Amino acid sequence: MNKKLVLLGVVAVLFCTAFVRAEEDSAATEDATKVEDDIGKSRDASKTDDETVQKEEEAIKIDGLNVAQVKELREKAEKHVFQAEVNRMMKLIINSLYKNKEIFLRELISNASDALDKIRFLSLTDKAALGENTELTIKIKADKDNRALHITDTGIGMTKQDLINNLGTIAKSGTSDFLAKLGDAQSAVEMTDLIGQFGVGFYSSFLVADRVVVTSKHNDDEQYIWESDSTSFSVVKDPRGNTLGRGSQISLYLKEEAADYLEGDSIEDLVKKYSQFINFNIYLWKSKTETVEEPIDEDEAKDEADKKEEKKDEPKDEKKDDDDEAKVEEEKEEDKPKTKKVEKTTWDWELVNSNKPIWTRKQSEIEDKEYSEFYKSFSKDSEDPLAKAHFVAEGEVTFRSILFVPKANPPEVFSNYGSKRDYIKMYVRRVFITDNFEDMMPKYLSFVRGVVDSDDLPLNVSRETLQQHKLLKVIKKKLVRKTLDMLKKIGKEDYEKFWKEFSTNIKLGVMEDHTNRTRLAKLLRFNSSNSDKETTSLADYLERMKEKQDAIYFMAGSSRAEVEKSPFVERLLKKGYEVLYLIEPVDEYCIQSLPEFEGKKFQNVAKEGLNIDGSEKTKEQFSELRKQYEPITTWLSENALKDKIEKAVVSERLTTSPCALVASSYGWSGNMERIMRAQAYAKAKDPSQEFYSEQKKTLEINTRHPLIKELRRRVEADQGDQTAKDLAVVMYETATLRSGYNLKDTSGFAGRIERMLRLSMDISLDEKIEEEPEEVEDDDDDSKEEVNADSDDGDDGDKKTEEKTAEETDDKEKPSEAKDTPIEEKTEDKSDTQEKVDESSETKKDEL
Repeated sequence: MNKKLVLLGVVAVLFCTAFVRAEEDSAATEDATKVEDDIGKSRDASKTDDETVQKEEEAIKIDGLNVAQVKELREKAEKHVFQAEVNRMMKLIINSLYKNKEIFLRELISNASDALDKIRFLSLTDKAALGENTELTIKIKADKDNRALHITDTGIGMTKQDLINNLGTIAKSGTSDFLAKLGDAQSAVEMTDLIGQFGVGFYSSFLVADRVVVTSKHNDDEQYIWESDSTSFSVVKDPRGNTLGRGSQISLYLKEEAADYLEGDSIEDLVKKYSQFINFNIYLWKSKTETVEEPIDEDEAKDEADKKEEKKDEPKDEKKDDDDEAKVEEEKEEDKPKTKKVEKTTWDWELVNSNKPIWTRKQSEIEDKEYSEFYKSFSKDSEDPLAKAHFVAEGEVTFRSILFVPKANPPEVFSNYGSKRDYIKMYVRRVFITDNFEDMMPKYLSFVRGVVDSDDLPLNVSRETLQQHKLLKVIKKKLVRKTLDMLKKIGKEDYEKFWKEFSTNIKLGVMEDHTNRTRLAKLLRFNSSNSDKETTSLADYLERMKEKQDAIYFMAGSSRAEVEKSPFVERLLKKGYEVLYLIEPVDEYCIQSLPEFEGKKFQNVAKEGLNIDGSEKTKEQFSELRKQYEPITTWLSENALKDKIEKAVVSERLTTSPCALVASSYGWSGNMERIMRAQAYAKAKDPSQEFYSEQKKTLEINTRHPLIKELRRRVEADQGDQTAKDLAVVMYETATLRSGYNLKDTSGFAGRIERMLRLSMDISLDEKIEEEPEEVEDDDDDSKEEVNADSDDGDDGDKKTEEKTAEETDDKEKPSEAKDTPIEEKTEDKSDTQEKVDESSETKKDEL
């Protein structure tokens, strides 16, 4: 019996072994078959055609449908080909029309806003239009796993025919066409048919996406799916049914280089840049990490309980009171639910356009605090604005605008004067278009910040830039006038702050803006002889003018002290006339660009044409005075200063100064000459500058001054008197400096002043300057050279070494003698050197 059992066991073992080998052979065969089937395929390098097709099929994933269902959906879909002009426009859009790819999101949000506008408009007459879904929102969600960006709205949606017509033809109802048709609409029904339909802006999606899927549900039709790869498109009924309720969802399957648009921060920045003032709420699917308390599992609770028990078993030396307190605390802890702090990531819809367009509200409904917050939000300024203007312009073009004046001028405003500024932002129907407008505001008002929102502006096909249209010029004209009116209404205290920061801008405006020159002139402020501290306006100056004063007097210089002491204002101030002090470099340019103000011309008191006393009696007295001094004026212009002045005349404007140089009406004053010569790009011998600077001036003399009287006496006695000629030249040169001009011969002027000083101090003109004694060479240097020469003769290195060794031996044997010997040698050397120095000095004395 036992033998039979053993035999059966052996047979069983052999049978099991054969069965296992058969399974291994079959597995090997299957592996070999798989290897053969997989030849030529690569998962990391080149891919075969069937793999590519498979990955393309898996690329588009629609929520609720698997790959097989999507594939079946495509097979059943109606295939359409874009019109020829659409294909051409596609290439134009993708390759060159849009400069910035990021505007695709602006276009899609704008389209969604249009769709929401339409359903809201329809709901006013048809309350059932909204149905159960009364929420009017735009939601954006990024799917990084599938590299897809979804933009969903609850707008009007599109029917199947709308998808074919509006997305298959170019600019069927684009924004530019929409605005034109909106004006021609005869009824409200026609108007609603134009709002919220897609136009050319939709095709900007292909800037960042390889494939676009549009899912849309209209109240009058089923839900349909539109899909395109920019070459053709297909439309098919959505097998999932009505998942949207109402509205549209655009799914962009982004290119690899556009992956950045899947980041939440990038999307949020784009929304805030372009669409933050859309009327409808825009939500973004975002994540945030929070620290929350969660209940502890039973296993964890047991572990903690065990740890506490271990701690209890440890020996303790605390007092009884401490033990009681610990027990009470443990009882309290046991009563509380056991939790732990955990960092948890939550996803939720976050509102990204919280700022609302306050310019659409009435001014009476907005508080100053709201204006300040709005200004800070878009200008990034930390301070409140100095002034504001909120208005609605109507007429040839209608637009709303809010303009602000900051408290401080940008530091680089004049170093980069004329460069592009982005302080005025242009919106069309609350959609940001651009801030790159060189002509929206003139250069001198580049500091003004604000927004302009218009519904009347025509847009080009890209909706990115505005066409060159006359409406833009109308907007600019109204903006400038509203800005000047705003500045005019600023209070006195605030205007002083404004003038301190922006005075140069207004003066440049007088020079550049001829159309608004009169308005700008009313904003000007200048220093005046009427007040040492406050500036004055031209209107206030006119109120203080004297009855027979026919001009506004001004004097230009580098500082107030300079113009107050100028010889040109002496007689005017003495007679009580007010003089404007132009002490900034741009002031004289500004006044020259302003021919008159309210009928009164400007008179530069440093130029010809000044007429102070206009009475007949004064004119007769002045005529007699000119006849008396005609000999000296003739002598000055034809003899003493023949090549230096145009003519010499008796002055009406001088009281204390002996004479002054007066420029012609069209010549340069001393201040203007100084400014022109200080230009950074001025040439050394510029012909235009040479023409003005070389013009001869008129020398006006003060007949009541003692120097002029003495000069007249000398000239009448002897016209060839050299002292009289020198006096005339020195007076001319001092008048040149006093009048603000530069001297050409400064060394000659210094020499004449020195000559006059010699005469005034009774020093002979022939007395020469004492000559300096010749420098004596340093004797120590000669002695050093001789000593060095003696030491160099016949001294070899070996001898020095032997002498040094011998001296050291002698020093050891005879220390006293060794100490005396070098002292005697030094004394002899010094006496020899002194004799040589004495001989050389005697020789030099004889030579002198």
